[in-house]
Amino acid sequence: MHPPLPSRLFSNLDTLPGIGPKNLKLFQKLCGKTILSVLFHLPVAVVNRKKEPFVTIKAMVLKHERPISRKHPYKIHCHTDIGLLDIIFFNYKKDYIIKQLPENTTRIISGQISRFSNHLQMTHPDYIVEEENKSLIPLYEPIYPLTRGLSNKMIQNVLKTALKCIPDFPEWQNEAFLKQQKWESFKNCLIKVHSPVSNQEISPFHPTRMRLAYDELLANQLALALVRQKMRKIKGISLKGSGELIQKLFALLPFHLTEAQKRSFQEIQEDMASSYRMSRLLQGDVGSGKTIVALMAMIKAVESGYQACLMAPTDILIRQHETTLYKWCQPLGISIILLTGREKGEKREKILNKISDGSAQIVIGTHALFQENVVFHKLGLVVIDEQHRFGVEQRLALTQKGIFVDILAMTATPIPRTLALTYYGDMDISKIDEKPPTRKPIDTRVLSVNKMDETIQKLKNAVQKGAQVYWVCPLIEETEKSDLANVKHRFEYLEGKFPGRIGLIHGKMKGYEKDSLMQDFIDKKIDILVATTVIEVGVDVPNATIMIIEQAERFGLSQLHQLRGRIGRGSSQSVCLLLYQTPLSSTAKKRLNIMRQTEDGFIIAEEDLKLRGAGQVLGTQQSGFQAFKLADLEFHTSLLFTARDDVKMILKQDPSLTSPRGEALKNLLYLFNKDAKIKTIHSG
Repeated sequence: MHPPLPSRLFSNLDTLPGIGPKNLKLFQKLCGKTILSVLFHLPVAVVNRKKEPFVTIKAMVLKHERPISRKHPYKIHCHTDIGLLDIIFFNYKKDYIIKQLPENTTRIISGQISRFSNHLQMTHPDYIVEEENKSLIPLYEPIYPLTRGLSNKMIQNVLKTALKCIPDFPEWQNEAFLKQQKWESFKNCLIKVHSPVSNQEISPFHPTRMRLAYDELLANQLALALVRQKMRKIKGISLKGSGELIQKLFALLPFHLTEAQKRSFQEIQEDMASSYRMSRLLQGDVGSGKTIVALMAMIKAVESGYQACLMAPTDILIRQHETTLYKWCQPLGISIILLTGREKGEKREKILNKISDGSAQIVIGTHALFQENVVFHKLGLVVIDEQHRFGVEQRLALTQKGIFVDILAMTATPIPRTLALTYYGDMDISKIDEKPPTRKPIDTRVLSVNKMDETIQKLKNAVQKGAQVYWVCPLIEETEKSDLANVKHRFEYLEGKFPGRIGLIHGKMKGYEKDSLMQDFIDKKIDILVATTVIEVGVDVPNATIMIIEQAERFGLSQLHQLRGRIGRGSSQSVCLLLYQTPLSSTAKKRLNIMRQTEDGFIIAEEDLKLRGAGQVLGTQQSGFQAFKLADLEFHTSLLFTARDDVKMILKQDPSLTSPRGEALKNLLYLFNKDAKIKTIHSG
């Protein structure tokens, strides 16, 4: 699926005149190194040189006032139609200034004008040209996001050439739909978005932007639907099982499954039993009981004569899983083995042998499972916990350790509907949207950090009664650039208040150190665990009933919710205290109020999307995710649902994309780099 039409757009920018290796690196850092990447780098504002504070004026250069040192500005006195004007330069190159503005010459200058000490002045003019080149100064100028070393003019100069490289694409949109929306062609819209004459024309709701956003969303939905279509045709393993071990597990459990857990397991069970490969996401709020549902799926694989594998991103989380799963599997006679980067030498060889000869029925581990020397005897199911922490290629590498392996991805981060559609549209989704009835609501309070003495006193009373406490801080240690609280400073402070009863845990500690400390906390050898967000996911200590999050205003909603989910796991009432520093921004106030009002992770996820946008909610820095370039889900959600419906119709009428529109849509997929993604995106 590599149509030749847009291939020129994927050439490196240095194939254009005036782009050398240095600039290519800067463009790569800013938006990408291809011609297409700069075409998809959209302006964020428009300068109108007809309006204040911008002035385009003829200036007679009278005199250069050279500064006595580099600390002082370079001034050029000029005469203009509006009176005397000083042109000011900081961080200047003297030779450049003398060449651009020789004394006793006339120049046309354009820039922002201001008044200083009753003198008119223009600091660093945007344009300086000779009179005959006045037409080179644009009346309207798009302003782009920049990086150090790249100026707005450099981006504009590259775009002048890049825009000429856009071919005349065959139309991939429905003709009637285009007329209804009054949208122009993709090429025209891409040209127009880079030549706006008002801020209205770069608005996300302008027809030009809407068309481009819809194209990107359509490419996204079509790629996911093609993967989904392909996955449903891939022959897999039928993991029906006898149900005998599942029934024994039910007899062991000291609780009843919720209706949501039963429904989710039924959906998973049906997928596993089918002759097609499963690709399912199990989504559930903190404490909703995803782990037991995943265990039931793994037991189903074992019943069917296959191995199951559970992968998690951190040592703490995977060892937590080992403790939980061993408790239920040992009475059932199911063998579990753990593999992390810490197992070395002879011990590691024994583990690898048990995995390869099949005596290890359930294998749990971290990134160590990706390694080539990890060979499974008969892998049937891969469960990936907190799957957004892994890149697509990593997940694919694990599923390739078996033949037609079923995939069950899990996330404790509830995902808004729009993001589920755009990032997980290739997967079937099961949702555990209720918590076990035994879990008590968490009392969430918001308090100023100025009331620290009051907080400490209440903490002493709670600890004396047997409570255990998490105290979360944003940073490990102070830096000159940050005023955030840090765990080391807070640990030292609390050690003075609770001598000998404080532990410190953070991401820079060695794995065995973290495990040892967590075990001390579980064994109640320490009362207060001061931590970074390393405890965000998976840590389960039922006796811990107090969560204090310092400078809570600095955390996102979903992260606050995940941290709060570490408590409330026992029978006692739990309290979450959100300590904030003033002044609070309006967004921070909204976040803290939402946390106080609800524990529903799905509501919190939707609010987080509104406040922070899709990129931060999902964490686009993770290698599994790619932010949209032309679409913005904050404004274009309705277009997403339209695109989804359009794709359903397209694939119903033309599942192989062989019609004229189908062939044009291949260009769309290629343009948005979705044709290559189809090969790997189904790994979850």
